[in-house]
Amino acid sequence: MRGRLALRAAATASWASQRAGRGKGSMIGGLIALLIDPKLMTQLGRGRRTVLVTGTNGKSTTTRMTAAALGTLGRVVTQADGANMDAGIVSALSTDRTAPLAAIEVDELHLPHVSDALDPAAVVLLNLSRDQLDRVGEINMIERKLRAGMARHPDTVLIANCDDVLITSIAYDNPNVVWVAAGSGWSVDATSCPRSGEPIVWEGTHWRSTGADFHRPEPDWWVDEEHLYGPDGLKLPLHLALPGRANRGNAAQAVAASVALGVRAEAAAEAAGTVREIAGRYRTVQVGDHSARLLLAKNPAGWQEALSMIDPAATGLVIAVNGQVPDGEDLSWLWDVRFEHFEGTQVIAAGERATDLAVRLTYAGVEHTTVPNPLRAIASCPPGQVEVLANYTAFRDLNRDLEGRESAKGYSA
Repeated sequence: MRGRLALRAAATASWASQRAGRGKGSMIGGLIALLIDPKLMTQLGRGRRTVLVTGTNGKSTTTRMTAAALGTLGRVVTQADGANMDAGIVSALSTDRTAPLAAIEVDELHLPHVSDALDPAAVVLLNLSRDQLDRVGEINMIERKLRAGMARHPDTVLIANCDDVLITSIAYDNPNVVWVAAGSGWSVDATSCPRSGEPIVWEGTHWRSTGADFHRPEPDWWVDEEHLYGPDGLKLPLHLALPGRANRGNAAQAVAASVALGVRAEAAAEAAGTVREIAGRYRTVQVGDHSARLLLAKNPAGWQEALSMIDPAATGLVIAVNGQVPDGEDLSWLWDVRFEHFEGTQVIAAGERATDLAVRLTYAGVEHTTVPNPLRAIASCPPGQVEVLANYTAFRDLNRDLEGRESAKGYSA
């Protein structure tokens, strides 16, 4: 009865938020529901086969791919907006209370107690690196918390990236692990063994600890530029609409998780290839004489991966950085990102923290101009293709401004 009351109150709050123009109302609805019934998440998860997806980068993309693959089995609930903490998860689960399947994105810090509440059939562990130290804390502490959290669920299938040292440590002792070689372009946060503190030695793609019986497991799934490989000699074409090596790794883990729940590998790979856009990421928008492709990055590992996707033929590159609470107010991470090697491309520093970014670009030897407003920064580029790389709130605000221009002046996406 308390749960039903909570859901009715949540629906009313969401409706009021939408009517007031304050957004979709999913967060406020979930917050109110949990205030009325703190055990609501467990009730909403009961009877479902759930896949949880977590990691520093790639959660939304992998969740969308997993949901698409699970959709070949039946109805799936998932987040439409990437709200990956308790309120957003409750809101997503309440959208269809009888759907037998769920693909849920979870913030790393929330994974242990969300797993306790939902008892997932599978958990996808993508990667782990520094992210918003002023909110999250040191990465080795997060690894230990996730390791302890997953140890409480020995029957859950862990879909773990064996190329990531910290992720491997989380899953290493569990009895039910599917290892995926999903790649790891960022190893700065795992130079020492999370178990012994001794150095990690890399030998090609293989790695091992010098101070503990801890090394890269043999993968059950892996990818190359054309194919996905799996157990028993499986080899499938993997054609994705999304760019970048990291997204191929995300797709491999989404397919492995879906197969663990009974999806045919061929159907899962095909479904992953249908995902084209995630909450505005990767879309191309026509802005006057400029064709702007929008990319999101939120931490050093994500920025490094996103920068590798920049088309060298683009006439301009707009890099927009804010420093609001959702971004992390500590921007010292800018100095960990390799911004060099943009010869021949006009670079513009934008966002609320454009000046901080401009200092970093200066030390990187990157010729640039500073235009704080991202829309004006796009307009300052030569006509043609413009790559726009922004962190969380800069990306959010740019999308809002673009939608306003599209509705007011007929700009087309």
